[in-house]
Amino acid sequence: MFEDQNIEILDSHHHFWDLDKNYYPFLCDKIDPDFFLGNYEMIRQNYLPVDYKKDIKNHNVIGIIHCEAEWDRNDQVVETKWIENLAKKNKYPNAIIGHAWFHTKNTETIIAEQASFDMVKSIRSKPNVKFVKDSVSYSHDGSMQDVNWRNGLKLLEKYNLNYDLRVPTWHLEEAVQILRLIPNTKVIINHCGFPWDRSFDGMEFWRKRIKALSLEPNTFIKLSEFGIKGKEWNFNENASIIYELIDFFTPKRCMFASNFPVSKLKITFDELFNNYKKIVENFSRDEKKYLFSETAIEAYNLDKSLLKKN
Repeated sequence: MFEDQNIEILDSHHHFWDLDKNYYPFLCDKIDPDFFLGNYEMIRQNYLPVDYKKDIKNHNVIGIIHCEAEWDRNDQVVETKWIENLAKKNKYPNAIIGHAWFHTKNTETIIAEQASFDMVKSIRSKPNVKFVKDSVSYSHDGSMQDVNWRNGLKLLEKYNLNYDLRVPTWHLEEAVQILRLIPNTKVIINHCGFPWDRSFDGMEFWRKRIKALSLEPNTFIKLSEFGIKGKEWNFNENASIIYELIDFFTPKRCMFASNFPVSKLKITFDELFNNYKKIVENFSRDEKKYLFSETAIEAYNLDKSLLKKN
């Protein structure tokens, strides 16, 4: 048992889905052979608060932030409405990262509608990216180089919303330019910037770019989703990544997250958070508080007193 086994946890990145009632193309349609963690058949089933409660039973989770989960993009706000209704009937979730395309004609309409929900604190909008590092071409429309996309991104400040950035490592250098367009908007980098290539050169490539992002004062990072396609969850490798990121960003800009149920493909919730606790067991009590809850609470503007009442 770790000294801080009962430390308060704000799970800053999590998904719920009900495949019986709602449509998520990647979960409901043909399985994607290029999914970044490999075969994901086991998560193509309902995952709801009752399931999450079972997963977290050995940990003191005081709240969670639900991240958009690739709901049918033809109606981007319906997922938010569904999650809000789910929250009214359950202890979780406590905040929402919604979705809005940044490059479409109705971008501001969707962002404004998302912002009208008190629970929505951030927007995650994945730009078009190269699916492999050495690809020579990709769609300009909806990419970080698209002027319309950039203009949509800039709207987040007007609506007091954060931006959750999710791009592969080979787009992190480009992302630095983007962050400088929105210096007054909090940007939360998802999943450690995806250090998928664990070779020496691969890690150097990731390290240079993630360090550059850490120098931007409006950035935070989620210590989450360490899964690698075709490999087991590696404690020593992942601990090294966590230590480096904490050095770059400091505990006040780092937050642990589960990415459940996606991460379930590689590790149980219990194993994951026990690993997190072991990795930082020699950190100060205050540093641990930031890593497990306080950073997320501050970054997403949550009312901790409301979390305590749940």
